[in-house]
Amino acid sequence: MIPQLIDIGNGCPWPVLPPGVHKTTLGKVESTFAYTPHRKKLFTGFCNALSDLKHAGCKAVYLNGSYTTGKNHPEDFDACWDPAGVEPRKLDPVLLDFSNKRGAQKKKYGGELFIISTYAQPGITFLDFFQTDRFTGQRKGILFLDLNLPVT
Repeated sequence: MIPQLIDIGNGCPWPVLPPGVHKTTLGKVESTFAYTPHRKKLFTGFCNALSDLKHAGCKAVYLNGSYTTGKNHPEDFDACWDPAGVEPRKLDPVLLDFSNKRGAQKKKYGGELFIISTYAQPGITFLDFFQTDRFTGQRKGILFLDLNLPVT
């Protein structure tokens, strides 16, 4: 389920997901966030990334960024994925290319994808980092997708 976006105020320019990790499906992400041609293009790129991750054995992805907010025209999406069970030889090398501000990932998928356990800042993993609003420092929500579930 994707909860209704909330206004956390204090300088956050658009509504965000309420704090917490919200389990959802790809179908719900599409119906909630792919509502403009640009957002649909980003959604397609996200789906392609999920397909490549699932092929390599990934079972869990967390979606974040302005794509999951009320921002009308997000530049990209941000996500992090769980490496448990992933077969490195099946993984698209682009998913491990963080050079040039993740340029290859953005070009191929339209967004940035990090490993959940890597550090965004000293002592803060991407999974935790994604749950803090960058404008206010307040807690906000992210979406969890179980790649073992059907798309709907």
